[in-house]
Amino acid sequence: MKKKFVLTVLFILPLVVYIFFASGVTNFGRLPVLSGPVSELDGFAGEQRLQGKITVLGFLGDSVELQQGRMFNLNQKIYKRFHEFQDFQMLMVAPDGTQQKVAGVMRELETFTDIGNWRFVYGEMPEIRRFFNSLETGLELDATGATPYVFIIDKDRMLRGRKKDEDTGLKFGFDATSVADLNNKMEDDMKIILAEYRLALKSNQAGRNTQEQ
Repeated sequence: MKKKFVLTVLFILPLVVYIFFASGVTNFGRLPVLSGPVSELDGFAGEQRLQGKITVLGFLGDSVELQQGRMFNLNQKIYKRFHEFQDFQMLMVAPDGTQQKVAGVMRELETFTDIGNWRFVYGEMPEIRRFFNSLETGLELDATGATPYVFIIDKDRMLRGRKKDEDTGLKFGFDATSVADLNNKMEDDMKIILAEYRLALKSNQAGRNTQEQ
């Protein structure tokens, strides 16, 4: 009986893991590339980079305290579910001079989870707008340099999203003010892109093993 149970678990568990990563309205495969490559972060203070990272990218503007609800939503619905994946980062762009405001918000988020993969870069407003425009979304930052939308950037700095979203058609970003958008759409798309990279990694490892034999 124990043997049957163990064999059942060994068979079912990989299937469950596959379904987890393959679930979502866009189904398992490649998450579409919508634009890119996005500019690198050379014009900002700090050593953060997009290249080689799977990035959830957001823009806080200079009224950081007004973005606290959006950051909380992202932390609870996206960051906590994916922050342990290798090469994942949650990166927020903010104007220089907002560092203390950001630190205050992060002290509150730290009470809910490990914030080690939250990243921040700071720059002047013209550079922030130039960088945002490199996403080529057709969206705009508000007067403070903020947007409620966050974006999925892959390891090659390409903007990923949906070409046939049931509500918007092209979907460049996800509304961090909407728990439904994060839960029902962004979470699905994050599963897809992470599964995509995991599959590529396994394929590369299998190829190396074959060559070594």
